Amino acid sequence: MASLETTKNIHVQVQEAELRPSSINLIKTQEPSNFPPETTTAGQFLRRLFKLLFYLHLILITIFIIFLTLYGLIFNTRTHHFRPLEYYPPLFTAIGCSAIFSFIWQWITSSSPSKAFKAAFWLSPLLTCAVGVLLIDISSPASLAAGVVAIVYAVVQSLYACWVSPRFDYAIRVLSVSTAFPPPKTTTLVIRSISVSILYSCLLVSGIGRATAIRSSWKALFIALILLSMAWTMQVIKNTLLVTVSRIKYMNFTFGTEIDTNEAFRDTIKHLTGCICIGSILVPVLGVIRGSARAMKLTAGDTDEFLFSCANCYSGMASTLVMYGNRWGFVHVGAYNKEFVQASSDTWEMFGNEGLKELIDQDLTGWFCFLSGVAAGAICSLVSGTWALIIHKSYATEVSIYAFFIGYFMCRVAMAWPQACVSSYYVAYAEDPRSIRFDSTIPARIEELRRFQA
Repeated sequence: MASLETTKNIHVQVQEAELRPSSINLIKTQEPSNFPPETTTAGQFLRRLFKLLFYLHLILITIFIIFLTLYGLIFNTRTHHFRPLEYYPPLFTAIGCSAIFSFIWQWITSSSPSKAFKAAFWLSPLLTCAVGVLLIDISSPASLAAGVVAIVYAVVQSLYACWVSPRFDYAIRVLSVSTAFPPPKTTTLVIRSISVSILYSCLLVSGIGRATAIRSSWKALFIALILLSMAWTMQVIKNTLLVTVSRIKYMNFTFGTEIDTNEAFRDTIKHLTGCICIGSILVPVLGVIRGSARAMKLTAGDTDEFLFSCANCYSGMASTLVMYGNRWGFVHVGAYNKEFVQASSDTWEMFGNEGLKELIDQDLTGWFCFLSGVAAGAICSLVSGTWALIIHKSYATEVSIYAFFIGYFMCRVAMAWPQACVSSYYVAYAEDPRSIRFDSTIPARIEELRRFQA
């Protein structure tokens, strides 16, 4: 394949060229293998297992939704309490709204990173608060609880935005530099990914509606399974785009070469789906653990010795776990076809060797993408929830929540490529900080942090 030959030739050229000592050490310690390399038996087994599980779960969830649909059609006389013409339109509108917003938002991010970055941090709390007000206005017990949570979280977002605002300029600079020249056909990849997400969301919304129509104690379980399928599948779609773009940008930052986008995408689908499926489970789970550890440590403070000790222990465990599952590992998954855990460990070790861990811990790109997703989810929730509140109030709570998930995941898919560019920038810099392809953005920030700590 053309891109595989390109990757192989680049590595051969780099090894044969006259390099600085730092680059020679890099090639020795980070010997890139031909793509795709021969991996260990255990690695091949895990890849194939998770790839099989992912595709099997897609088949089973599709069959399950078809069964629910047929069941609803056959026993329609028993489900007069369910009104599909009042239930489905708000949710399908949420799908369309999320797709349009997500595509426009990633375009804004590309054309004006500074405005998009600041808007995400200030709009997300406001929109989340608006969703909380809407849920409280619905006045059901579930909506009141969800509304209070939404408002509290909006306050937390606002406080966090104020706290990290001094780091905005550096984060915007990194985002601008890394996304200045997107890979060719990036827009095509984004459109493909959003289109697949739209089709799958429509299928799942159909299943959620039919599950809602069933008067059974299993209804909650059915809906939970469908939502879990949505979360995993959307993560896989997002990370497939992320791995593809990160490989292209990494090769550009490291070796100054271009890889054909379509070839890179086909390589990702053919060889890396298993690794992506594993990472799509580990990264969100470990991210939640690490986030909760940080929150616990801030809450515990140092007044209570027992709580302080427990928080430190939990925080230490979370810091250890993140070494084996972090989003930076996706760069080496794409570039070197490594196993996900090994790729995460290698990139994290490189960050430590180059003194970048503190800088990585303070990176706001992940938060920017997350808050962009929250803002998109909140917009969809407001549109669909208000519609449902007007036409059928009893549906408003669940429709608002489902619409939020749809908008959140759709926007995260669209924002995968900017996140991939930033990840590639950091990983490529960690491998060769003295490369002429990098400006003074990261070194200047490191010096600033050192002066602040002094």
